[in-house]
Amino acid sequence: MLTQREILSTLEMLQSEHLDVRTVTLGINLFDCASHDPEQLRENVRNRITQVAGELVAVCNEVGDKYGIPVVNKRIAVSPAAAFGAAHSPEDLVAVAETMDAAAASVNVDFIGGFSALVEKGMARGDRSLIEAIPEAMARTDRVCASVNVASSRAGINMDAVSLMGKTLKRTAGLTAQRDGIGCAKLCVFANIPQDIPFMAGAYLGIGEADAVINVGVSGPGVVKNAIDRALEAHPDMDLGRISELIKRTAYKVTRVGELIGREVAERLGIAFGVVDLSLAPTPNVGDSVGEIFQSLGLKAIGVPGTTAALALLNDAVKKGGAFASSHVGGLSGAFIPVSEDLNISEAAAGGHLSLEKLEAITSVCSVGLDMVALPGDTSEDTLAAIIADEMAIGVINKKTTATRLIPVPGKKAGENAYFGGLLGQSVIMPVNNATGDNRFIRLGGRMPAPIHSLNN
Repeated sequence: MLTQREILSTLEMLQSEHLDVRTVTLGINLFDCASHDPEQLRENVRNRITQVAGELVAVCNEVGDKYGIPVVNKRIAVSPAAAFGAAHSPEDLVAVAETMDAAAASVNVDFIGGFSALVEKGMARGDRSLIEAIPEAMARTDRVCASVNVASSRAGINMDAVSLMGKTLKRTAGLTAQRDGIGCAKLCVFANIPQDIPFMAGAYLGIGEADAVINVGVSGPGVVKNAIDRALEAHPDMDLGRISELIKRTAYKVTRVGELIGREVAERLGIAFGVVDLSLAPTPNVGDSVGEIFQSLGLKAIGVPGTTAALALLNDAVKKGGAFASSHVGGLSGAFIPVSEDLNISEAAAGGHLSLEKLEAITSVCSVGLDMVALPGDTSEDTLAAIIADEMAIGVINKKTTATRLIPVPGKKAGENAYFGGLLGQSVIMPVNNATGDNRFIRLGGRMPAPIHSLNN
């Protein structure tokens, strides 16, 4: 039970510290939309999405207004398109993506995820068709997001799929070159992808989920930063153990806010409530930065020595606070480090404090991975695949989710800037070791075996 003082502090979070419900994501099962007739498939998909999601935005706005808690983004996640569209060609699946995009626009959500394939152990026909369709699908749509799971701690790493995703990134960037390769900003490559992520671009509705479910993503990096700043101002001798407790209590309150909103939205829609994903997801706005938390903890900038330890403390405290607040914490629930979406992190990269290598190192303890990282446009397919493989290995060995959202910016070099707009922000293009070279290791292919710990699961 929250005390009166805690309730007042929560109101302060809402008024001046950028606390909001970052996303309410409606998961919709599309498996029974499958049809061998491409036109019938598209009609089934269109009808299901518009019927189930027709009231989502209005209800989110009503509930947000009731409590004075804004629901910033309203989104949809569907079953993996490679599964319900398995019988179809890449061209047919591009048309499915366009149908998803139009349906999402008609119900006024900002993104729809689930143009996805799960290929950690091998690729079926539908998986290959979907991956081949991704570049055109990302170029022809505004709201559709794609994800491909190429690795898991149980299956190992599908290196053939990793290599294919290197090629897919290059094609996607090329088709959206006039917008700095923005198509790649809607494409995530995962290891150990959860089935209930509400955040884009990785959201999809997993195989074991209900016909429809509401998942909520709550974000509050500004809240955490301000709580640390106030505590250190009042108690300059506060140590890291006590700071961890402070972050846990803050995460608890934020999680309770998210579950309150999510449950009422679900009840009004007559849909099951799923999970709260308490992820510190930043925006390019001042005061809404994960990077600034590192400075509050005493570091010059994210990326300097001490960053990995600070992030480990932050992530652990956020997860513990969320788990105490709710029995239904899921998704990723930790700290996102998206370079272009966080003004402070982008500035750290531009200032030379944060390198690609350091970014990879800190993903061993964060919730996602190499997120919204702009790379030189001439980075080779092999090198892109090798960066993906390294990140997948971190996830597989550590039995955690990792992902890449890499953007090779056509026609631009390291040190120049890429501009994506809106919540996607902008970023300096980071240099890459051996960017234009080949990589025989990647081309060996096959499946990299799972680590021995998977045998005990």
